[in-house]
Amino acid sequence: MSRTVCGKSAFELWGHGTTTDELKMSLLEYPAEKMAPYLQKNSTYKINVYTFNKTLVFKDRIEKIDALDFLPFKGTVNLKDPEHIFCLLEDYGSDPYDIPEEPFHMYFGRWIADGQRELIRSYSVKKRHFIGNTSMDAGLSFFMANHAKVKADDLVYDPFVGTGSLLVACSRFGAYVCGTDIDYNTIHGVGKASRKNQKWRGPDENIRANLRQYGTESLYVDVMVSDASKTVWRKNAQFDAIVTDPPYGIRESTRRTGSHKDIIRPTEDFSGESHVPVSMAYHLSDIFADLLNFAALHLVLGGRLVYWLPIYRPEYCEEMVPLHPCLTLISNCEQTLSSHTSRRLLTMEKTKEPEDSDGLAHLADPRFTLYQGHNSFREKYFCGLTKKNGKDSKASPGNKD
Repeated sequence: MSRTVCGKSAFELWGHGTTTDELKMSLLEYPAEKMAPYLQKNSTYKINVYTFNKTLVFKDRIEKIDALDFLPFKGTVNLKDPEHIFCLLEDYGSDPYDIPEEPFHMYFGRWIADGQRELIRSYSVKKRHFIGNTSMDAGLSFFMANHAKVKADDLVYDPFVGTGSLLVACSRFGAYVCGTDIDYNTIHGVGKASRKNQKWRGPDENIRANLRQYGTESLYVDVMVSDASKTVWRKNAQFDAIVTDPPYGIRESTRRTGSHKDIIRPTEDFSGESHVPVSMAYHLSDIFADLLNFAALHLVLGGRLVYWLPIYRPEYCEEMVPLHPCLTLISNCEQTLSSHTSRRLLTMEKTKEPEDSDGLAHLADPRFTLYQGHNSFREKYFCGLTKKNGKDSKASPGNKD
């Protein structure tokens, strides 16, 4: 519960039922020896009432608490700072237009701990110093950090770092963070701003400033401009986790350095300081191939790779998930984006060191052959939008054939 942003609270369940009588019977059947440590005479406690899909007035809450007087509470009530907190939870369904008089189900138990959902608010992108058009949502960033099992003193790397949202989340759990990106303006915090009513980025809008905002600047290793398709790392560079969100070609372009034209050698007096490299298309299938190969080479054994895979839902099947002989797929979760597209949060763990024979793995097992259909995701995405817009215009009143 000290890590999760999904769970609100954890309780030790003492009893439950669909009616008050059922709840009472269930509580009376709960072993007295398990209750006893929390009902001592020298202890303090309070009882909270939580209702879902219904608001109760104070008088009704008190009546529900009084109805629990059959429980052997011996301690003293303390509403401000109790030793033990007990909770009555009532479920009134999920339809706000059809709320029943009585709850569908009731639960009673001892509160154990709250989750970290407050982090979604305190780390909200809306309040962040440096943001971009594709800054990752705070909640999703923490999901990814947890999937990667990021912990204190880990070294975490993001090869498509953007404005560093994933680095911010990982540093929250004590990890040292670094990243690369091909976009010079984003890495250096210059150029046009993404915020409304702000034309240009300020002098201190950068990834380091984001970590400084949350008190984790000491965990900032560095970021640099680099092409993910041409690794700049030494072979023995090792990361505890690689957490990233590769570009899909929708709101950000998929580019890499290179050219289809003949390479022209620079002049002898060229210093390289003002050189802007030529870029070319970087297919999604190549992005994932490079990412998995990089993870297999540069993750520590047991380290995790966590990344998003965009998919076209009508065509999706498990065979589309990229695999690698050195990486074991741990989880595959879907986030729906539209009726025809979604993205899968893939978590992979390094289970063996690379071998020369890994390059021929696709010959022995077709699962290791990269799915080329990822390359047309952008076309399918916009094709779906065009069809949807066409249906909407036909359905709108006043539209003439």
